Amino acid sequence: MGKVTGFLELDRQVESYREVEIRIKDFGEIFADTHNLDQLKEQGARCMDCGVPFCQSSSGCPIDNLIPEWNDLVYNNEWKEALKRLEKTNNFPEFTGRVCPAPCEGSCVLGLNNPAVTIKNIELAIVDKGFEEGWIKPRPVNTRIEKKVALVGSGPAGLAAADELNQIGYSVTVYERNDRIGGLLMYGIPNMKLGKDVVDRRVDLLRQEGVEFITNTDIGKDISTKDLKKSFDAVVFTTGATKARDLPAENRNAIGIYPAMEYLTSNTKSLLDNGYADNSELSAKGKNVIVIGGGDTGTDCIGTSLRQGAKSITNFELMSQPPEARSETNPWPEWPVIFRVDYGHEESHKVFGKDPRQYQLLTKSFIKDKDGHVSGIKTVNVELVDGKLNEIDGTDKIWDAELVLLSMGFLSPEHYLSEDANIDIDERGNYKAKHGEYTTSQKGIFSAGDCRRGQSLVVWAINEGRGVANSVNNFLVNS
Repeated sequence: MGKVTGFLELDRQVESYREVEIRIKDFGEIFADTHNLDQLKEQGARCMDCGVPFCQSSSGCPIDNLIPEWNDLVYNNEWKEALKRLEKTNNFPEFTGRVCPAPCEGSCVLGLNNPAVTIKNIELAIVDKGFEEGWIKPRPVNTRIEKKVALVGSGPAGLAAADELNQIGYSVTVYERNDRIGGLLMYGIPNMKLGKDVVDRRVDLLRQEGVEFITNTDIGKDISTKDLKKSFDAVVFTTGATKARDLPAENRNAIGIYPAMEYLTSNTKSLLDNGYADNSELSAKGKNVIVIGGGDTGTDCIGTSLRQGAKSITNFELMSQPPEARSETNPWPEWPVIFRVDYGHEESHKVFGKDPRQYQLLTKSFIKDKDGHVSGIKTVNVELVDGKLNEIDGTDKIWDAELVLLSMGFLSPEHYLSEDANIDIDERGNYKAKHGEYTTSQKGIFSAGDCRRGQSLVVWAINEGRGVANSVNNFLVNS
């Protein structure tokens, strides 16, 4: 694939973001305005004729993207054909090309002893060029099947399922409890990583193709599942995992301590409604901000609070700093657990002169002032010994904080919907349904995405959305 000797001759070159000094002044996407197509062509040439492309295997891309094929097509300057190959497996490459951590690159065979192919950059360039050239257009559905499907939740799993079922010919209605369509894509991922015009553009395409969207409607509260089933032949729950993990330390009730998603949602909604950053009590402006927990959401909190004008930003991590390279217990093609510098870390370092992350920190208690507002956090350093975290004597410390954001992941979906539908939940609190089947304990009700598998990636949500659409189709055909 690509140039036979490309991987021997060419080095990995990642497309750059906008300059830090410029991008931190706004909430626009961090990506450069244009793609360097000549550079991307060279990067496509680095794709090896590796025999077994682990990038599109179970350890790589969850939706089995035909990565070597479109790498080769880009190398040969056949962008429109590359788009056709990309769209065979991925409903929304403009989302994954922006926000996916790229497990495909972690499994790239070239990554055994060289930097992996820039798969994510190439994917994004293909779909962006597709929109720029007008190759991506509404696909009208000429023949409709006399059956209707309701999808509850409009995140990536719900949208993928809606796209697939609509193209088969079913009449599809998507219900969303928020005021805008997109779920996690709209309010969970900040504008810097995924512009909401990008989300709206895809939603508008789906709407033109016949998908109906209904907002501000909470199934299980505004409409019961029983009533929904009377109007539809199948119902699919794709509500996401929205129950955040809390930190029940002393003085947790202090004002100024918020789940990360509440904070991110508030700012995005303010930008969309008013055109400016949130200036409510959730704002980081002029405050010492502490983000507890890492991952993508923690980074998004850092980037958002920086743009709001935080006085300082510190990110607590419970575990030790990851190694620079794979450890012996983390072999290829597993996802490489290594030290990474994401956009928020880079920005914070540029502004404050240091990486915001502090490792091996355990929060002992929150400190609040006489008015009930959080004013600090008491921590202690910990070390992992024989699988147990032990506190290190003499390492107690007080940190100033007027805003604390809890970014420690999600436990499960909220259960008012599962209770209303009377469906079983599994031992982790997710809607119980087997991967590949997606059927719940109630006939005609299906479940997919994070509400079924637990908190995961956008690309896994697309996998599940496509999968549940196939199961719904089989159910409706057989019934």
